[in-house]
This record gives sequence, structure tokens and C-alpha cells, in this order.
Amino acid sequence: MKKKELIFIAGILILAGVLWLGFQIAGKRSHNTIRITVDGKEFGTYSLSQDQIIHIGDTNVCEIKDGKVTMIEATCPDHYCMKQKAVDEHGGSIICLPNKVVIEGENTAEDSDSESSPKIDAVT
Repeated sequence: MKKKELIFIAGILILAGVLWLGFQIAGKRSHNTIRITVDGKEFGTYSLSQDQIIHIGDTNVCEIKDGKVTMIEATCPDHYCMKQKAVDEHGGSIICLPNKVVIEGENTAEDSDSESSPKIDAVT
């Protein structure tokens, strides 16, 4: 190989490494709170640092314990929401379709309000 080819390949590898590192750092956002919505309307925002039990109307009950939230009671017939993975500081969501309840991890205020974070504004 010629010297120019080696420099070109090294430049591509360095660029790929920098992009990979950038995506790794951007993907590690902290979700310190959860947001609960019922039928598309916000029910409340709760901190994952405080252990508590939350009664969501007359249909669902979730529990925040040790920085994780799980659905512990539901009036829906299939109880799939109770079997879903817990939402923690890494994010995630719990969805109860029959009762229209959604629990999702929220980014911290500094992450979600930053000008550089992309905002998706489309429905497919």
C-alpha cells in the first residue's frame, strides 16, 4: 500500500471511532423520573429516588422501589402490564392498553430541554 492509502484508511478509522464514541455517550442519558399518562393526559411525574406506591385511578397500582417502577395491580383481563420489565434509570416503559395507562422513564431536565437533543415531530 502507498502512504496516501494508509493515511486515508487511518483517517476513516479515526472518524468511525469518534462517531461511535459520540453515540455511546449520547445513549447514556439518565432517567431520574417517570411520567404516568392515562388516556393521553398526564397523571403525574414521580422521582425514582423515593420509594412509594401510586394508585392510578381505580384501575392500576404501581410501585417505585429501589429506583425501579413496576405495575403491581391492574384491573385489565390479561395483566400483561404486570409482566413487563421494570422501568429504571436506563429508561423503558410499561403500557396497559385496556386501561390506557403508560409509564415511561423521562430524561432529566437538562437532557430533555437542551437545544442539541433532537425532537421527533411525526407520526407514521
